[in-house]
Amino acid sequence: MAASAPGSRTREGTAKALVADQISQAVQSTSNLLHLMQQSSPAEAQLIKLPKNLLAKAPIIKNTEQVLDQMPGVISNLDGHMENGLRSVPHLKTVIQLLSNMESCQLNSLSQAHPPQKEQEPTNQPQGMQ
Repeated sequence: MAASAPGSRTREGTAKALVADQISQAVQSTSNLLHLMQQSSPAEAQLIKLPKNLLAKAPIIKNTEQVLDQMPGVISNLDGHMENGLRSVPHLKTVIQLLSNMESCQLNSLSQAHPPQKEQEPTNQPQGMQ
């Protein structure tokens, strides 16, 4: 491993301190804004609940982040399945045609084995009572 330059650690520490300071200022500004809104708003009760509601949604936000991270892979897999499905269409057409032919042959053989018989009209008079 190459040794880092002597000034790079100082710059890295300064950059981290600067980012930490900016985050701290943003949190403080947000807190001040919430306090001002709570004091001046007629919907004060709802604003008091706001930080708790946001904290309650943190796990949902984390899950959303994970889902979004996985989304490109899912889309890629779906594209692959769609492509394979589209390549299979000619085979499916052949299978459908074969099944249709088999069905026609079975219907033809059934109709030839059992020709339709004329129904005899029943007489309304019982035999022997004329």
